[in-house]
Amino acid sequence: MKNKWKIGFLLLLGINLLFAIIIISLAMAPSNGKEISKLKSPTGEQVSFHVKSNKYDLNRLINHYLKEEAADSSIDYRVILGDEVELYGTLPFFSEKLNLKLTFEPIAQKNGDLVLEQQSMSVGKLHLPISYVLNFISENYKLPKGVDIRPNDHLVYIHMQQLKLKSNLKIKADKFDLKKDDITFTILVPVK
Repeated sequence: MKNKWKIGFLLLLGINLLFAIIIISLAMAPSNGKEISKLKSPTGEQVSFHVKSNKYDLNRLINHYLKEEAADSSIDYRVILGDEVELYGTLPFFSEKLNLKLTFEPIAQKNGDLVLEQQSMSVGKLHLPISYVLNFISENYKLPKGVDIRPNDHLVYIHMQQLKLKSNLKIKADKFDLKKDDITFTILVPVK
């Protein structure tokens, strides 16, 4: 009788071990029977996102950015995007303040920078040379880093990747067509 119990015990132990081996091998095997492919990790230092915007949203963003950058400036100015880029501000003239309006045609460069070519200018009813007004603005207005006023060329050059943004983000202008409200940017996010 001892042999029957011994054989029964060993048979039950063998069935339990076989069941455990089958369960463990099923748990360790890939789900589809295929090898799991590894994702390629990005090798660059930046990840790019393409963003499409419109004049209304970009107006809000630009003026918020200018308000933060020029908070300690005594001269007030703002930018409005219509069919052209319009800069409104005031010029001190003796004890008075003259209203200033400059309009620019934006051109996105291949390197992602933005050029604003001077289209028109008015200072009250005075007609001053464009280069004089642009020179005055560059000397008296607190402009963000990356904004380069070139009075002799009648333009403002915006080095988009030099603009100081939160989290070290960088921006490239891809398209800037205000008449068609077609504004696209590439946002570069650092990953290292």
